[in-house]
Amino acid sequence: MSYLSKRPSKVGAIGLVGSLCALAEPALAADELNSGDTAWMLTSSLLVLMMTIPGIALFYGGMVRKKNVLATLMQSFAVCCMATIIWMVIGYSLAFSGDGPFVGDLGQLFLKGMGVGSMSGTIPESVFMMFQMTFAIITPALITGAVAERIKFSSLMVFLGLWQIIVYAPVCHWVWGSGGFLGNAGVMDFAGGTVVHINSGVAALVLCMVLGKRIGYGRENLAPHNLVLTVIGASLLWVGWFGFNAGSELAADGRAGMAMAVTQIAAAAAALAWMAAEWMMRGKPSVLGIASGAVAGLVAITPAAGFVLPGGALVLGLIAGIGCFLAVMWLKLKLGYDDALDVFGIHGVGGIIGALLTGVFAAEAVGGTPGMLEGNAAQIVPQLYGVGVTIAYSGIVTFVLVKIVGAFMGLRVKEDDEREGLDVTLHGESVA
Repeated sequence: MSYLSKRPSKVGAIGLVGSLCALAEPALAADELNSGDTAWMLTSSLLVLMMTIPGIALFYGGMVRKKNVLATLMQSFAVCCMATIIWMVIGYSLAFSGDGPFVGDLGQLFLKGMGVGSMSGTIPESVFMMFQMTFAIITPALITGAVAERIKFSSLMVFLGLWQIIVYAPVCHWVWGSGGFLGNAGVMDFAGGTVVHINSGVAALVLCMVLGKRIGYGRENLAPHNLVLTVIGASLLWVGWFGFNAGSELAADGRAGMAMAVTQIAAAAAALAWMAAEWMMRGKPSVLGIASGAVAGLVAITPAAGFVLPGGALVLGLIAGIGCFLAVMWLKLKLGYDDALDVFGIHGVGGIIGALLTGVFAAEAVGGTPGMLEGNAAQIVPQLYGVGVTIAYSGIVTFVLVKIVGAFMGLRVKEDDEREGLDVTLHGESVA
């Protein structure tokens, strides 16, 4: 579901491609700016940015060993900076300029033509661009968790820069850009189940499988060094997620309010479901488990937030909590890959669960499109289509990019450097 089609009554002139992206066109009249919508979107942009720095940085940083915590924080911070510039130079143009089915055009390189008076519906285009930039920042940042403690920083940065341009921007256009073929096919993705979570989760899986396991995986103690940091990070993610989901309405209205409510419900349900499953299977509920469950619920509700009612969110959260728990505790062991911080198990699997269940629980009263429970079983088809296309494209292109970067730069640090820790060997620093 594209941003253009979500709010036909509010969008007006941005019902066409040009009002979102074509900067050559005159700005909308000043009296069409809605200060309430604008204030909410400014706030939402800050909330989503907080999800990466400090949210992801602390969430991931607490789960690695002490000798790698600074390197992990560095990855999130550096990716934030790099993704910002890429989005400004070319990413925004590829994602939201033009009306092609597969990718935008280059009409807005370096944000060409964007001025104070440029409008995107009821908010300044600069605000819309910034809001979308925060999505472009967090998506590659999520990938870093899968290859923590063993990847070369230089290779990671080059890979993620290419990935943002070649993978993220096109998928974003497919779903949310005007003319995007997935949006036109009826795929419902309110806030990024496919664009952000399946996309990053699949890329993370491919990257960690090509890179190989950490030294000592399955034999040595690789336990988190500071779960306090992880819980703080998870809490920042939870709070920031309201900007992620409710902000995707692009307005301060009733649908944004419902998106906020169902986000909270799904997160809480998934956290409790993961806790209960772990308690039954392992005998004790863990702090890492309940924090991971909350994130799994937040991931799963992301595509559904603007389409479901509270009851649907409750069931969706429960399913996501158990499903992601099994992916982390059973599937990873079964397939034998070392996804260090469970990016695929939480974001990939959670995104898939959420995208598919959106087609089940969608309520016409919320988003205008009924789901299977309201008699529209056919909505499952575009959801399956969106999931399948995203998995295939992200997986194949990620593999090619990883192989290219690996051939020219190498991917993995030396064995001695990995044993000593990346803080010292890559950055010349350490935690006291």
